[in-house]
Amino acid sequence: MLPSTSVHSSVQGNGVLNSRDAARHTAGAKRYKYLRRLFRFRQMDFEFAAWQMLYLFTSPQRVYRNFHYRKQTKDQWARDDPAFLVLLSIWLCVSTIGFGFVLDMGFFETIKLLLWVVFIDCVGVGLLIATLMWFISNKYLVKRQSRDYDVEWGYAFDVHLNAFYPLLVILHFIQLFFINHVILTDTFIGYLVGNTLWLVAVGYYIYVTFLGYSALPFLKNTVILLYPFAPLTLLYGLSLALGWNFTHTLCSFYKYRVK
Repeated sequence: MLPSTSVHSSVQGNGVLNSRDAARHTAGAKRYKYLRRLFRFRQMDFEFAAWQMLYLFTSPQRVYRNFHYRKQTKDQWARDDPAFLVLLSIWLCVSTIGFGFVLDMGFFETIKLLLWVVFIDCVGVGLLIATLMWFISNKYLVKRQSRDYDVEWGYAFDVHLNAFYPLLVILHFIQLFFINHVILTDTFIGYLVGNTLWLVAVGYYIYVTFLGYSALPFLKNTVILLYPFAPLTLLYGLSLALGWNFTHTLCSFYKYRVK
């Protein structure tokens, strides 16, 4: 069972906020509260964030059950505690430094790679994907067009972070132990192991993203979010047939970035 922190809900019995608290639940107010807590580490629940990271691998459905709990108690789907983002950032920094070490990069090259991965790969791409999914889900997947039924942008970003974490661990941590002695050996076993890790990582991303949006009761046809599995599987088969090593391409790209 996931650990949780007891909170006092300002939601009335019928699920409607009273007039005094309504202003506190606007998107701007929620965003301000989240950013304000970003630099107050003592107010963050790192233990709970760590449990979420564990369950994203073992039982991601449980993570989204907690989002339901937050909606019922705090009238928002998105996280109000930045602890998960902080831990993810630490994971990203440590794993990227490990990547630089494995690829025999110098100190300044590793720092350049770290800045690129954090601000472009994670933050930049994350903002783009979250905005795109926020638009698509509100435009095409909402059952009823109403202000009471819409996907919060913060929730879309949380779904991306949830899906990004397993991908990060698989490609930036687990893969490190196989890169030099297995994956980059220019053999069939090499690109079989490397491309299989990519298949699992991207598959995790797709599945956790699907779970995130299917958890919202006011969305319909969320099964279409699983459709990318078909081209992903096809690309995996073609890569093995053509001898295309995804990890080799990634490493070459990383080295090109830091030149």
